[in-house]
Amino acid sequence: MPIPNPVFHLALWQPQIPNNTGNIGRTAMATSCRLHLIHPIGFDISEKACRRAGMDYWKEVDFVEHASWDAYLESVSPQRLWLFSARATRPAWDASFAEGDTLLFGREADGVDPSIETWVRTRFGDDHVVALPMIASPKARSLNLATVVACAVYEGLRQVRAATGRMPPAYDR
Repeated sequence: MPIPNPVFHLALWQPQIPNNTGNIGRTAMATSCRLHLIHPIGFDISEKACRRAGMDYWKEVDFVEHASWDAYLESVSPQRLWLFSARATRPAWDASFAEGDTLLFGREADGVDPSIETWVRTRFGDDHVVALPMIASPKARSLNLATVVACAVYEGLRQVRAATGRMPPAYDR
């Protein structure tokens, strides 16, 4: 179900775990965001597979599939993009999110391809690669992707509200 003016664009580069993508889809639906799935993806999202997984809400998710990173860029051409990476040193709360921004997330196992990170740094600047800070411990190597997306979206919403004094129009009820 297309959203006329999504609050944010959530781009998942080659997601691998269906449960994470399902949770992210629910977050996108609940926060008026558009979800972009950049292939290849590691699972089936056909209507039958979603029904079998009990994802009755999936038909309400505004999502677009893209055959590749290049196809995504050709189709969307993001004006402002933030890459979330476990390897980044800049905390997400130091970013200045705005309505319409794209929040990009990599594969669960290893993030985005280094060429994509280079593209983000070249196009938008080093400050557009951010992370959710964690303790310095090898056992805390990363957070669950769905958790990171939810934290990112709500930090973005908090910033939009702080900057404008209101929630985005989608939240006016």
